[in-house]
Amino acid sequence: MNLIRRTLLLSSFALFLLNAVAFAQVATAKEAVMEERYPPPEVKFAGGGVGLPDLTYSVIPGYRQLKLDLYLPPGKPSGARPLVVYVAGGGWAADRPRNAGAIEDFPGVFVGLAKKGYVVASIRYRLSAEAKFPAAEHDTKTALRWLRSNAVKYGIDKNRVVIWGSSAGGQLAGLAAVSCGDPTLAPPQAPGAGATKVPNESDCVSGAVIWYGIFDFAQMAARQPAAANAANAANRPPSADSSFLGCKATDCPDQVRAASAIQHIDVNDPPMLLIHGSADRVVPVKQSEAMYEALKAKGVKSELVVIPDVDHSFIGKTPEATHAATNQALKKTLEFIDAILKVK
Repeated sequence: MNLIRRTLLLSSFALFLLNAVAFAQVATAKEAVMEERYPPPEVKFAGGGVGLPDLTYSVIPGYRQLKLDLYLPPGKPSGARPLVVYVAGGGWAADRPRNAGAIEDFPGVFVGLAKKGYVVASIRYRLSAEAKFPAAEHDTKTALRWLRSNAVKYGIDKNRVVIWGSSAGGQLAGLAAVSCGDPTLAPPQAPGAGATKVPNESDCVSGAVIWYGIFDFAQMAARQPAAANAANAANRPPSADSSFLGCKATDCPDQVRAASAIQHIDVNDPPMLLIHGSADRVVPVKQSEAMYEALKAKGVKSELVVIPDVDHSFIGKTPEATHAATNQALKKTLEFIDAILKVK
């Protein structure tokens, strides 16, 4: 019995020592940690490339945690890699960081970029039902800053960044590209316990690709049909633009001006590639045409590609037309990114 008792006591003491050592190695913060933290899953794609889905880049009390997907090149980095940041569309009302147009496997596009040597991020942002402008723009800029603040961890070259957006995401990406350093659109520090700090990093970019984007809300408002009478006006649901802005465009000129990339252009803006379908019934091609002319007038290097006879999301009259338009847009996009970020 004495031998058994001694063995049990020794075992208990050894377990106590192991637990003491384990807990002695637990890191602690200076204040209470309010955000949820868990080791991110790692997705290995066929043929190379690694995905890190749902990384939290911002915590603002009262809102869902804001996350992004990160795609990394295969193997260990030999140096810092250029960064591509994608901002998805969805009328500022839908959360679609893994979708674009008619592309069946959009993450596969990101993986293809990663295999070429890019780090790719696809971000989520606050939607119009959650917070009005400039919240989503603040989120876009916060994501850019967060990625730069984690440059060493993920092997990112801070000085080579292209932003890419489609539709509503194109509005956010385009505005980010032309408002570099603008204090009126800089993301503020969120109040309250548990809020993550906005990194003290740049939100500037080296170039921008915009698919069927919105650049001028005043022009968008001008195309809205007038209601036949007051009753019809009252019963009409708010447009996506109004829901995003938090007001009717005709009633809030300052908000319209702040959200419209065309109002922020200056000679220091980065090169931009604008791609639009000529038959777009959601966002008129005039949006990209006017932005292109405004960029040229300021001496900003830019290119406009208008794809004939395709609607929003590059949807053509036949599946073959949709396929051809989508491939054309992707080819031009990848060529532009390669040229700007100097990757062969």
